[in-house]
Amino acid sequence: MRDLIREKVAQAAGILRQTGIDCWLTFVRESALARDPSLAYLLEGDVTWHTAVIIAADGSSVVVAGEYDRRSIEDLGVYTTVEGYVQGFREPLVRHLRRLDPRTIGVNYSTGSEICDGLTHGMYLLLSALLDEAALGGRLVSAERVISALRQRKSAEELVRIRGAVDAAEEIFRRAHRFIAPGATESSVARFMHDETVKQGLEFAWDPRSCPSVFTGPDTAGAHYAPTERAVRRGHVLNIDFGVRKDLYCSDLQRTMYVLEENESAPPPDVAHGFETIVRSIDAARRAMRPGVTGNSVDAAARGLIVSAGYAEFPHALGHQVGRFAHDGTALLGPAWEKYAAKPFEQLEEGMVFTIEPRLTVPGRGIVTIEEMVVVRPEGAEYLSEPQTTLWLIR
Repeated sequence: MRDLIREKVAQAAGILRQTGIDCWLTFVRESALARDPSLAYLLEGDVTWHTAVIIAADGSSVVVAGEYDRRSIEDLGVYTTVEGYVQGFREPLVRHLRRLDPRTIGVNYSTGSEICDGLTHGMYLLLSALLDEAALGGRLVSAERVISALRQRKSAEELVRIRGAVDAAEEIFRRAHRFIAPGATESSVARFMHDETVKQGLEFAWDPRSCPSVFTGPDTAGAHYAPTERAVRRGHVLNIDFGVRKDLYCSDLQRTMYVLEENESAPPPDVAHGFETIVRSIDAARRAMRPGVTGNSVDAAARGLIVSAGYAEFPHALGHQVGRFAHDGTALLGPAWEKYAAKPFEQLEEGMVFTIEPRLTVPGRGIVTIEEMVVVRPEGAEYLSEPQTTLWLIR
C-alpha cells in the first residue's frame, strides 16, 4: 500500500506540472463518515480531525493533521513534511500555503465527475473563508484534471493487481459454469459464487447483494438487481455480471450461457446470431480504441454494428473504467446522453482500463451480453480478460 501511495503522489506532481495547476489540496475531516474518493491514493486509513494533504508541482508535499493522526501519516515515509496540531489547523495550513504561494490551488470538486467531487460543500466554504482571511482568496480551482489523470493512468503495479482480480473472477466463472444445471435458481448460482469468493479470501467488487447479478430467461430486470428464485430453464439464455476486489483493485466481467433443450446439441440460430453479434461488436470497439480518440466514437462503433444487425440499441454506455472500484475514472465509452455529461468526449489515454459491455435481447430467450476488460496501449487496446468468443452451453 505504501509503495502505491508513494507512486501516486509522485505521479500527481507530474500531472500538476502538465496541467499548470500549482498545487493540489485534499481537505477532509472524519473521513470514515465522509470519505473523499481521492483519499485512498494519499493515506492508508481514515483521519479524525481536519486534515489537509498538499502536493505541489515542484514535488514537495505537506500534510497538516491532528496530532493523533500525525504518526501514522509520518510512518508512510511519503510526504516531505507532516505537521500535527492540537488546538487548530488554521495557523499551520495557512503558513504552509503562504510558503508555497501558489497562484492556483486545485481542490476536489466537479460537476461532471463523481470521482473528483470529494470536497463537501461545508468544507469548501470553510476553506474559502480561511483563504480569504489570509489574503489567499480567489485561488481555488477544480482539481478534476489532476484527479482524473491520477486515477486513469494506471501504473505497471496497478495493472498487475487488476490482472490478478480478473484472473480470480474468471476462475470463479469457470467453476460456476460447471455448477449450473437446469432447475438451479438464480439465487443458488449466486450463493455458489459467493462461497467461492469467500473461500479464496477475496472481496466483492460491488454490493454483495447484486454481485453477482444472475439473470435467466426473458423479462428479467436485466441489470443492477439481486438474484431471484427464478429457475434456470432449457431454451433460455443466462447471463452473469460479477467481479472481485483483490489487492485493492477490481474486476468487472459478464458471461453469457445458453441452456440446451434436451434434443439440442448446439444453440438455435437466433441465440447464435445474437451472441456472434455481441462478439463482433466488442472487437469493433476494441479496435477503435487508442490514445486520443473519444469515448463516444468507440461507443458508436459497437452500437452501430448492433443496430445494423437488426437489434435495438442498448440503453447504457458501452463501457466504464475500472480501478479501485468497479466503476472508476472520468472518461467513458458512451453516447452523448445528458446523464453522461462530458464524460464521453474525454480523450482516451494510455493506461486507462475499460470494460466493453454491449448487450441485446433475443426475444423469448433472454439477454445476450459479454463484458470484457481492456487496457489502452499506444497502438490500441489489449485484453486484460480472456475474451469469451464461444457461447457457454449448459446441458
